Amino acid sequence: MIDAHSAGRVSGLAAASARDLTACAAAHPGLFPAQPFDATLFTAVSLANAFGSPDASVADLRVANRLSLWIFAVDWLVDHRAEKLSEVDAIVEECLEGEEESPLTAFLGEIRAEVADGSGLFEAELARTLHAMRQEFAWKTGDELPTFAAYLDNAANFGSTLVNVAHWIAGGVTGVPALIPASDEVQKVLRLLNDLATHHRDVTWGDLNALMLGPTPDEIRAHIRVLVGSARELIGDGPQAGYLGRQIGYSSGFYGVADYWGSL
Repeated sequence: MIDAHSAGRVSGLAAASARDLTACAAAHPGLFPAQPFDATLFTAVSLANAFGSPDASVADLRVANRLSLWIFAVDWLVDHRAEKLSEVDAIVEECLEGEEESPLTAFLGEIRAEVADGSGLFEAELARTLHAMRQEFAWKTGDELPTFAAYLDNAANFGSTLVNVAHWIAGGVTGVPALIPASDEVQKVLRLLNDLATHHRDVTWGDLNALMLGPTPDEIRAHIRVLVGSARELIGDGPQAGYLGRQIGYSSGFYGVADYWGSL
């Protein structure tokens, strides 16, 4: 059990971070409509990242928090605003090419500047995330749904590895490429935990969900247990073991009672 002092510190980190995200949303009003981007989403994002790095400062968490919020904005544009694949292609292109500034790329530019990555890792993971979002859109608007295995292999659309990579780079963590396989396995766990919790909403909103692809909830829970074991083997006892392990624990608890999105 987390002790009261640690709980208070994590809550304080989240409160200060949520204020920063509220200010970011206010600075980019065209990107964050009040519905579904309500105050609860800002707080939930901030809590997740604060719990992942409970010894960090608010400044240390800024990249992870802002990038998480940006991913929600992309997800909203791709899953709920775009009507054709060509519109999604335009979103991917503008984010990766960066030749024309839009509300989406303006906020991304601020994050890019703070990450200050000279290795190309951030851009590679950004591309992987965006192309995975495109793939999901193509599936849900196409004539044939993916297999469960293909869907799970596309879990980069969830974006948690992108956030981790940016967080690690901005924090000066060494050996980031070696951490990505473990982060990806955790990302699959989070993808499925999210799907179990949001199936009803996904049906209502027209999103794709693992439960639409054949597996029962019990089968997905069993698969999550296998993935958790695999993730723990990959994580090992390295310096990021606690960080990645807390992501699994936090999400398994959070999705049991809540969701990030507000109402439409």
